[in-house]
Amino acid sequence: MIERRILLAAGATLLLGRTLPAAAQPVDTARAASFIQATGRELVNAINSGNSVTQRRDQVANILRRAVDVEGVGRFILGRYWRLATPEEQAQYMRLFEETLIRNLSARFGEYQGVRFSLGRSQQRTEDDALVNTIVERPNLAPFSLDWRVSEVGGQPRVVDVIAEGTSLRLTTRSEYSAVISRSGGRVSALLDAMRNQVAQLAAREGR
Repeated sequence: MIERRILLAAGATLLLGRTLPAAAQPVDTARAASFIQATGRELVNAINSGNSVTQRRDQVANILRRAVDVEGVGRFILGRYWRLATPEEQAQYMRLFEETLIRNLSARFGEYQGVRFSLGRSQQRTEDDALVNTIVERPNLAPFSLDWRVSEVGGQPRVVDVIAEGTSLRLTTRSEYSAVISRSGGRVSALLDAMRNQVAQLAAREGR
């Protein structure tokens, strides 16, 4: 179930969410749109390059690490269980979360070529974030719309969520992770085991 949800998000594109409201900073809609346009251009150039699939995946992974607030998203998704986890479990979770997310997304993006990316409407969502609509086109497939939620994190715009077909990646993943922990009696270690298995499956699929 975890894999199905994360693959949905990966096919949609990028993920994620904020963690600490106290760190929120006002976001400028034009700045958010410019950031998404630049990030999209980088992704398209990497995806459409003549490099090998492995090289394209690595390029895409590096772009995603810069563009997404991985730490903030990871902590938001774990929710109240973050406070219940031991420091060691928190460290393991963040490592596994980043690896799972980046492997999933870079693998999906790195396999496509001939991709085109265009901006749609941008709007202020709250004082702290903006929603930037994009249209992604792939050869022989119907175009699809993605809404990228952007916030200022540490003085820089970062992707904090992606909404595809009305589905928020961070909320969907949070629900999935919470269900795994709840079924195991509130043990964060059960989620870590499930994430390790997923990382192993992704590594086997990629052949590395």
